[in-house]
Formats: sequence, structure tokens, C-alpha cells
Amino acid sequence: MLELLSPAGSMEAVHAAVQNGADAIYMGYGDFNARRNAKNFTREEFAAAVSYCHLRGCKVYLTLNTLLGDRELPAAAECAADASDIGVDAILVQDLGVLRMVRQAAPDVPIHASTQMTVHNLDGVKKMADFGMTRAVLSRELSRDAIAYICEHSPIEIEVFGHGALCMCYSGQCFMSSVIGGRSGNRGLCAQPCRMRYGWNGKADGNPLSLKDMSLAGHLRELRKMGVACLKLEGRMKRPEYVAVITRVYASAIREGREPTAEEVRQLTEAFSRQGFTEGFYQGKTGPDMFGIREEQKEPRELFALARQTYEDGESQRVPITFYSLIRKGEPAQVGVKDDRENVVTVEGPVPEAARTKPLTPEGVEKQLSRTGGTPYRCEGVRSVVDEGLSLPAAALNALRREALEELSARRMAPPVRRRGTFQPGVRYENRREEPLLTVSVSRAEQVTGALLALSPALIYVPLEELAAHPELAGRGNLAVTLPRIAWDREWKTMTEQLRRVRDMGVEDALVGNLGMLDVAKEMGFGLRGDFGLEIFNSQALKELRHMGLKSAAVSFELKLAQIRDLSKAVDTEIITYGRLPLMIMENCIIRNRTGGVCRHACEGEENLLTDRKGARFPVVRTYGCRNEILNSKTLFLGNKQNDVRRCGAWAQRLMFTVESPAECVRAVERYLGRSDWEPREYTRGLYYRDVE
Repeated sequence: MLELLSPAGSMEAVHAAVQNGADAIYMGYGDFNARRNAKNFTREEFAAAVSYCHLRGCKVYLTLNTLLGDRELPAAAECAADASDIGVDAILVQDLGVLRMVRQAAPDVPIHASTQMTVHNLDGVKKMADFGMTRAVLSRELSRDAIAYICEHSPIEIEVFGHGALCMCYSGQCFMSSVIGGRSGNRGLCAQPCRMRYGWNGKADGNPLSLKDMSLAGHLRELRKMGVACLKLEGRMKRPEYVAVITRVYASAIREGREPTAEEVRQLTEAFSRQGFTEGFYQGKTGPDMFGIREEQKEPRELFALARQTYEDGESQRVPITFYSLIRKGEPAQVGVKDDRENVVTVEGPVPEAARTKPLTPEGVEKQLSRTGGTPYRCEGVRSVVDEGLSLPAAALNALRREALEELSARRMAPPVRRRGTFQPGVRYENRREEPLLTVSVSRAEQVTGALLALSPALIYVPLEELAAHPELAGRGNLAVTLPRIAWDREWKTMTEQLRRVRDMGVEDALVGNLGMLDVAKEMGFGLRGDFGLEIFNSQALKELRHMGLKSAAVSFELKLAQIRDLSKAVDTEIITYGRLPLMIMENCIIRNRTGGVCRHACEGEENLLTDRKGARFPVVRTYGCRNEILNSKTLFLGNKQNDVRRCGAWAQRLMFTVESPAECVRAVERYLGRSDWEPREYTRGLYYRDVE
């Protein structure tokens, strides 16, 4: 059976989800989850929610799926350990350091890989399995064929999003909210800048980044057939009536082995939509039809009033049970009850007396025991052995029924016996005292000029496609290959062929920005270096990378310099100190959408500048697989802050060249080497000096 997973941003939403048929819910506890603006639960509320759900046969997953700093990890460890003690069924994580911490603090609780980990290919899923995770939530951009392939070969459970809001960027790779507004989506406080107005040619006259909500209503049987274990509904920030409506529609369809009806789809639309729904990613049909905005409309009062009734007016009686009774002469009456999890409870009552008028019958016993109204239980049968000629008051049978159900409820709500561990930060690695090396990354082979090479950068990272297409670069400087952050399984053959060519060129190191790319590079003999896409935010994540054999890692540019300085650097640490920071990487090509299907990329001679409502212009460039990447409107520049960079104790600082001309690349390197006073015309310090929420 396809598990239905519903959102719960409040206790009312918990009731709405459970009473409308959710098999599991996901919820936050404390400040460590990807929806920090939702009404997250206190310990007492969380424990009450888990008991409420477990009593009714519904699982609870805790979301710890944000990036956490070193100072936050001890409190998060307490949160994880408490949740394990309470009986949470799994914990979702994004951060490798949080994963490492949860293993210590709550060693027995299952862990799921959040969609924030950008798991989008089979190797990524296998890597999650290597980490000991039991489930991976796939990126929402994947097509049905990609999902089916992963399901067929996956060693762990696969979860996919089935309904709700779509981010324009691959989850876990969006930096737009933090870089522009100081509110990080990777820290649970996305300001949704993609919903704002943007445009081309200096005019913010449209919404080219606002996708319609996803709906896979109509594909439920197909998802179950391909082996998807869980269908997730999005919406922890939405009201409980919405949760009730979407849960009821999907739960009914799944339970009855059908697709939602036209009327049910109308209810989904009325509950919330952005000019309808899209299934473009699932169908493999991206384009302008996938975009829409939220329009002002009247609240669906009648629909929401009916939805409230489903969770305010009693129990839906969702747990099937069977009663057993044994009523014999001279023996205490016995009543047993068995649930769908093979829990069996037996209680004893008074000794029956001889009947003076109307003797007790099996039918009479069944009538009394089957009265489970007002409880979460649904009686599916009563099996009785009743001797003839005996009498037992109805009140006595009612009391036995209540006692049996109370004991059954206590057993269902009892948390599992689990170990509680202690989070240990471990040994501290000291900062480097020597001057950081200078590395550069380029986006085009033409940027690797003789003038640049003459400045002797410690490493020059070149994109896989570019390096494979330019064998003449072999032997020119200390080159490393930059692997794509996104590469589907259908692209794997081409990617591995390119990697072999690059390895044959003598390139020894690979810069990896997605966990799903690590093993293929390692198997080909490359030394592994971590890129910013791995989202390294704390010392524990660096220790995890050391355990995995990485030589170096670029830390998150959402950290302040002071936080980077305080990291325990288990591997050589790299800081990005120059360049147009990447804000989004997208599967839906907004350049093609703009030009009516003609894909004229910046790399082919035309500059594509996305303009926001304040007039800022963001370059849009091509990346691996004909995807788009949005770059910041301003250039990050720390050339005149080198003393602050040195105090961070890093192995290297990287200059990231994207839209720069070859001459601009050389000027930037010369400045960072202290050979000039050149500065970009307009620049930013990024997030290195300001707090990011």
C-alpha cells in the first residue's frame, strides 16, 4: 500500500490529517526544521501529538531538515533524543552534521533523507543507504521514468512529493532568499523570492519563477505500481482545513485503488492553487505552462466548514479490532481484543449468575462489545463462547469493553524501547596558520588563459563538459574537474564517458557538489574535493567528509567569517571569496520559456539578465544538462578584506569565475595576490559579515 504522508503545522492540523486518513504525518519540534514559521511544537505538544497519532495507527516523522551551526547542535541533539524517547517513527535530515549527531543522540531511530539533500539519481539513493538511512525523498523535478528507474533498483524506500507547492530551484540548492534577503531557505525561513515579479530587458513585468502547485492526482496507481513507498503532501504552513481536504481526497483514492474524481480535483483546486496545478515535471514536459500565481479569491467557506467537521466532530474509527469473549459457568467473564498490529489484551470481570428470565446469548454479547462509538476503534467482529442459562449485566460487559480498550490504547501509545545516546563533538582540529592558497573555478575553457596560468593558482576547477571538450588544456596548470551538481540517471552514461576522458588527460581531482556524484568519481580514481553544493555548515559535517575520504571541502557561503573561523577543520577547508554567487539551479529553462522554445544561452553569445522589481539584474547561464543557473546581481568581493579571510584558518580561498571575461579573471587573481588595487564596479560582501536567519 502506498503510504500517505500529510503535513502538520499545528495540533489542529494533526487532527485534520489523522481523521481524514493520513498514514503518517510530518511535523516540526523546536526551531530545527525547514518550516520554522510554522507553529512548531513544544515537547509536551509533540508528545501529545505522537500519542494521538500512534493510538490511531498513524506514524509521525520529525523534521530536523535544516543546516545547523556548531552552537545549535547540542540543543538539536536533545531534540532528537527526546523525539526518539517519545516514540517518533523517523527523523528527516538535510545536514550531514545533523545526520552524524542523530546517530549519536538517537542511535535506534530510523533516519530519512530530506528532499533538501537533493537526492535525484540512483547513486544518490545508494549513498543515503550507505549512511544507514531507510528512506530517501526524491527531488520534485524528476520524471516518471526517472522515478521508476530509481524505485526498481533502490535498496531503501522511496518517497515522492504528490501535491503542493513547487520550488523553482532544486531543494537544498537555493540561496536566493538568504543572499538577497538574509532569510535562508536552508535554515527554514525562506522568504519565497521566486513568487515576486521579474522580467527581461529591464522590466519586472511577469512571474517567470513562480511555478504552479504540483498535483499527481491521476497517477496514484502508477506510483504504487512502480514501487514508490510514500506519497508526500506539502503544506505545513497552510491551515488545517486545507490539510483535511487534500488528505481526504488522496486517502480515499489510495484506499479504494482509484484516482481522484473530477469533483475531488475541484475540491483540491478550491482549497488552494496557483491558477491550477501542474504535473509537468512528472510528465517530462517542462515549459511556460507550468507557471502560475496565487490569485485573490474568496475563501471556500462551505468546503472548509465541511472539512472542519471531519476532525472536530468525533472519531473516524480507523483502527480495526476484533473482540473475543468467554463466558462460562463458575468462571470470571473474560473479554479480549486484538488490533491490526497483533496486540492482544484480555481482561476479567465478574462471575456470571444463573439466568432468572432471559439468558445471555452470543448475539447479546456481540451487541454490547461492538459499541465502539466515540473511540478510535472500529469493531470488525466478535467471537464469543457463552454457556447456556447464564446472566451478566450489560453494564458489566460495557465495563469490560472499556477496560480492554483502555489497556489496548496504552499498549498502542507506549513508546518503543530505544537507546538514548550522548552527542560528542569529538576531537578539535586546529586552524591553519599559514596563508590560504588561492584556487579558481571557471565556467568556460577560454577563461584558462596563459596569463591566468602564469599567476599559478593552486587549483583550477573546470566544468566536466568544458574539460572533456578541450583536451588541449591537459598539462596546463593544476587542473581539477568540476562535476555537475545535477545529473539524472539518463545522463550517467555520457557523464562517465566524459569523466574517463578527463581522467585520461591526467586530471587527478574532482570537485563534487552532490552526494550522488561521490562514488562515481572515487571509483575512477579521482581525489575527492567537496563543493558548496554539499552545504557544509558545521564541524560535524566536515568530520563526516573526512570519514568519507574527501581531501577538502568548500564551506557554505551562508556562514559568517566568524563561524568559519570557529569550525573544527577535519579536512582542508575552502572559502569562496569572489564571484557571482549561484542563487538557483533549475530544471525548467526560463531562457527557453522566454524565447518561445528557442534556447539561446549566454554561452552562445547572448546575455540573459533577469530583472527584479528594484532593477537589479541577475545573469542566467547554462549549466550541465541544459539546465539554468541564476547568478547574483552583484559580485562577491573580499579582496580588500584579506586579513579577515586569513584569520579563518582555511586551506584556500576560491575565486569563482562565471560571466567574467578572461581579462577580468586575470585582474581579479592579481588583486587577491596583492599585485593591484582593482575592484569590481559593484560588489557585495555576501553573507560573511551579516547574520542569516
